[in-house]
Amino acid sequence: METIKFEALNISDPIKQAIADMGFEEATPIQTKSIPILLQGKDVIGQAQTGTGKTASFGIPMLEKIDPKNKNLQAVILCPTRELALQVAEEMRKLGKYLPGIKTLPIYGGQPISRQIQALKKGVQIVIGTPGRVMDHMRRKTLKLDQLETIVLDEADEMLNMGFREDIETILLQTPTERQTILFSATMPKPILDIAKKFQNEPELVKVVHKKLTVPNIEQFYYEIKPRDKFEILTRLIDIHSPKLSLVFCNTKRQVDELVSLLQGRGYFADGLHGDLKQIQRDRVMNSFRKGNTEILVATDVAARGIDVDEVEGVFNYDVPQDMEYYVHRIGRTGRAGRVGKAFTFVVGKEQYKLKDIERYTKTKIKRQRVPSISDVEEYKNNILVEKILETIENENLSNHINLVEKMLEDDYTSLDIAAACMKMLSTASQEEIDSTEEYKDNFNFENTGAEPGMVRLFINVGKNQRIRPGDIVGAIAGETGMSGDLIGIIDMYDKYTFVEIPKDYAGKVLQIMKNNSIKGKTINIEPANKK
Repeated sequence: METIKFEALNISDPIKQAIADMGFEEATPIQTKSIPILLQGKDVIGQAQTGTGKTASFGIPMLEKIDPKNKNLQAVILCPTRELALQVAEEMRKLGKYLPGIKTLPIYGGQPISRQIQALKKGVQIVIGTPGRVMDHMRRKTLKLDQLETIVLDEADEMLNMGFREDIETILLQTPTERQTILFSATMPKPILDIAKKFQNEPELVKVVHKKLTVPNIEQFYYEIKPRDKFEILTRLIDIHSPKLSLVFCNTKRQVDELVSLLQGRGYFADGLHGDLKQIQRDRVMNSFRKGNTEILVATDVAARGIDVDEVEGVFNYDVPQDMEYYVHRIGRTGRAGRVGKAFTFVVGKEQYKLKDIERYTKTKIKRQRVPSISDVEEYKNNILVEKILETIENENLSNHINLVEKMLEDDYTSLDIAAACMKMLSTASQEEIDSTEEYKDNFNFENTGAEPGMVRLFINVGKNQRIRPGDIVGAIAGETGMSGDLIGIIDMYDKYTFVEIPKDYAGKVLQIMKNNSIKGKTINIEPANKK
């Protein structure tokens, strides 16, 4: 279906600013359909899966309606579980970031009720809670519904499955007759329709029909990682699988720009695509990608719409998509024209739940993979080298080179010596370059810096506050020391300082040369890091 940008919706500037801060450009299908109707004050039955942007669908119209000067309870969102209540509360907090005076409160079992009672006494306009705990507060008279204007049943089918029907009906019966009643559910069994008929006033049905996933030629994998490791793991996977063209998806424009800078700093041919680019810039980026001049295209979901390039061999979900439909769109960019494609998803913490939702929605299994190590990358490169040598033996005329080898054999060199020397010369890590760092090794203590095996973690006293980017760090070290930028490992950037990982063989040289050097005009101090 057609979707629209949040800018085009009839919503206030503070909420638009909050959405921009969250990095979203465009409303999801369920948001596009439901927000205009809810802004009119109508009742709605929304049929949508978990992970489709439901919270913003009802949250934005709700926040537009709240009177911040009125400290009484004006809206209630009922959720089946504590986890969902907390998730919805966090989303509402972000959406209401620039709306001073609006207070939201999650209430659920397992938390001391006295703390919730204290918060309610101070004045709360929006309560997000589980039916049991909401009923408890109603019995204690600490939750008064007489001025309620909006009530939302989120994941209504799940609440009924958990036995909350009687509680829900009791709550609804004690709310004012003149209210907006919003019901969201993944399925529409008869009990849901009965509640809608009994408690809603001429509701409009908003339903998003999802496409079926047909991806027989796409292998799907996921990796459980920490946020700080995302970039390093991305580069390892690109090096190991060596896709002809790669698409990397991020959820925000800011993340696209940062990732492109990092990739370019490592020497990859990468470019970005997002909604802030003008059409002439989009055309330039896409033409370069189609021709293969750009090998890695980093994009947001909105910007990537319409990309149809057969040679895309790998799709990387750097961020788990906000909408499950987007997952289908993303990975469908590979495995085209009879080719086999690969899709890789990076999962952080509680995003495991989102991944399970995606698996249920797509009816496919996404296989968990072990995070590749540096030695895995080296092993892969060595295997490629062997393959090239064997291919050369099979297909090339080697008579002149054989004569040369025979002469060397007469000088008492073994064939094994000669072959090993040739492989060493062909390998990307030049021994001469590493040898040039030997003189610096004994000057520093590189034990216990908290880095991966074979690497050293260095501390640099500049960070985000000095407008330094990861690409600046890579560029300065590579430019000053002559080492290849793609040897630089994980970069952790904070407001006032940065940690960067360097191969142990190069660490002494980097410290010696970069000492009292500068990055973007800022004089730096660099030293081995203390282990975390």
